Amino acid sequence: MATILWRYAGAPQASAEAGFADAAAIADYAASAVNWAREKGVLSGKEGNRFDPLGFAVRAELATVLMNYARLEQAQEETPEPEPPAAQSKTLVAYFSCTNNTKRIAEYVAEATGGDLYAITPETPYTSADLNYSSQASRATMEQNDGTVRPAISGTVTGMEDYDVVFLGYPIWWGKAPMIIHTFMESYDFSGKTVIPFCTSGSSGIDSAVARTLTEATVLPGHRFGGGDSEATVSAWVAGLDLR
Repeated sequence: MATILWRYAGAPQASAEAGFADAAAIADYAASAVNWAREKGVLSGKEGNRFDPLGFAVRAELATVLMNYARLEQAQEETPEPEPPAAQSKTLVAYFSCTNNTKRIAEYVAEATGGDLYAITPETPYTSADLNYSSQASRATMEQNDGTVRPAISGTVTGMEDYDVVFLGYPIWWGKAPMIIHTFMESYDFSGKTVIPFCTSGSSGIDSAVARTLTEATVLPGHRFGGGDSEATVSAWVAGLDLR
């Protein structure tokens, strides 16, 4: 009886042995069936924890076994199939940072989102002299005044096409995003992606460079952070974003 019903059920595997006292007398071909039948409550055995594989089943025992099996099938039919987990958006946190203020905020964003970090690294690093705000001859000043300059980036994002959400962080230089951010935005296809800009600055607000440039993407409102903002502040901002 155990073998017939087990085969009818599709020969499922039990998670443990039945443990009958006379297990040694059960034929090898029926062992898996007996394990399944006891685990599922189809057959419980006889007095003394015996299966009695060579015994006979009376009508009452047969009726009980069939009723147990019918209840098992009904329970399986009434148990809904688990829904597949919702696809998780893959997130990239790309940032450009010379003094580590933006880097620290980017790390907080990555921690809050579970995203991958990518540092936008210039082929020619910026020196302190390059960042001299008061000098009209400094590299950064000339780049920001030109607007057409596209500083080269060392390395690329691996699998950029796989990211659904991109956080893009940068400091504010002379009231706007550094020109290397334009290099980054022009290096990839952002079609269909959600982009969230964020910046660090002492007082200047975030500019509109990302929304103005990435017209093929969904660009959410950007956010400005101060250099000393805490991880809790960053996490609260991320939690308030609609990234579904």
